[in-house]
Amino acid sequence: MLDGVLVALITPFTQDDVIDKDGVRSNIDFLTKKGVSGIVPSGTTGESATLTFQEHKDLIELTVDCSPVPVVAGTGSNSTAEALELTQYAADAGADAALLITPYYNKPNDEGLFRHFTRIADNADIPQILYNVPSRTCINMKPEVTARLAQHPNIIGIKEASDDLGQISEIINLTRDEDFVLFSGDDAMTLPIMELGGAGVISVTANIVPEKMVGMVAAFNEGNFAEAKRLAKELLPLIDALFLETNPIPVKKAAELIGLAAGHLRLPLAPISSENEAKLIAELQAIGAL
Repeated sequence: MLDGVLVALITPFTQDDVIDKDGVRSNIDFLTKKGVSGIVPSGTTGESATLTFQEHKDLIELTVDCSPVPVVAGTGSNSTAEALELTQYAADAGADAALLITPYYNKPNDEGLFRHFTRIADNADIPQILYNVPSRTCINMKPEVTARLAQHPNIIGIKEASDDLGQISEIINLTRDEDFVLFSGDDAMTLPIMELGGAGVISVTANIVPEKMVGMVAAFNEGNFAEAKRLAKELLPLIDALFLETNPIPVKKAAELIGLAAGHLRLPLAPISSENEAKLIAELQAIGAL
């Protein structure tokens, strides 16, 4: 089973607006040398919404090829057929698991959610992690639906970004008898979620300070709660700065500032405001990343 700190990887672009493959490799090398447990390409942080279908596949294949740690490929879509095709491709490419967001915009009912994920799990032979992020999709997957899906042998976990600790606790309780893990989808809530039984975090902040995110989770798992809380407190101002604007606007600027491959944002995302950039720089300096 996956656990620890998995990185929601940014996608660097060249000046010609193609995926910077050398940049992807160098960023993954930086992250894995800092001890992260896994890499998650082609998700929201990786600007999946503006990747072409072929770019999506190319990025998955590239990440699998160069990552020495498990790869959880983002393969979700609001089209069940497209999500299935991408998930099958990730399986064939050698990814260790797939991350599947709840369908956005369509707003399916409970049965629609269950059938969507079951169709993919029935037809793609790869471990699958669900992703519930109501702030992005305008739909919240209920714990009862998650628990039904957790009974499928190919569905091994969920990334929860509902910011509802009551819901997260209920999911953990309902799936306690399954081979099923829950990851925090919100960096700031990692420790509270792990205290409830969460397995770790799929992290944006780990793109920038992977060693501190890894240290926090490791300290918690080792029972050194004072150190885990110290690191959580130290990280919080940077986490807040990385979400001053829509993700991944601040994290790509932060990556650029600390010398990682980043490149531009694809429209409709626009560069961070000068005011928020100044706040971001201050927090990067405060935590020693810049």
